Amino acid sequence: MVRVIVTAVPGSGKTTVLNMVRERAPDVTVTNLGTVMFEIARERYGVANRDEMRKVIPVEDYRAVQIEAAERIGRMEGKVLIDTHALIKTPVGYYPGLPPPLLDAIRPHAIVFLDFRPEDILERRRKDEDVLRSRGLESLEEIEEHQRLSEMAAVAAASYSSSYFLKLSCRYPQSYPFQHAEELSAKLIDYLARLESMSSST
Repeated sequence: MVRVIVTAVPGSGKTTVLNMVRERAPDVTVTNLGTVMFEIARERYGVANRDEMRKVIPVEDYRAVQIEAAERIGRMEGKVLIDTHALIKTPVGYYPGLPPPLLDAIRPHAIVFLDFRPEDILERRRKDEDVLRSRGLESLEEIEEHQRLSEMAAVAAASYSSSYFLKLSCRYPQSYPFQHAEELSAKLIDYLARLESMSSST
């Protein structure tokens, strides 16, 4: 059993990478923390979409939903990749996406941070109508700040949970469409296999 949290800033292409992992490695379960949270929040608070959760649910209730979702994920068997964010940008500052109670519930073996050129993230966000509608476009400097702080948060989360930290960087232009997704998905599949091998040998 191996649980790996995969983080990146919104609109970076992380979910595309993880969808490619799912296609290439059917034995890997890919789950999205935000989706599990939304399922819970929709039932209890009637929110219409995931972005609305951060705006309408009181902080304490948001935390409770977050932990319940993490507990569900922590009970999953096999090789599991958890798609989430290390830091969530809100109108009043950054909110931790990996607080200690959540990490206690998931018990990750590793936390991976996917790093991209801000230019590529901005271009991907321009193509995503949901992102444009809910967040608008940030500057390159704002995206870079979010990446830098998210990496720091991911390292801190790995330290707290006594799990491995791995940074996978794609700070180069793509030579063909989905090059980053192809390369990162292959690296993630290999990393899962290595973690599983280490786990079974101990």
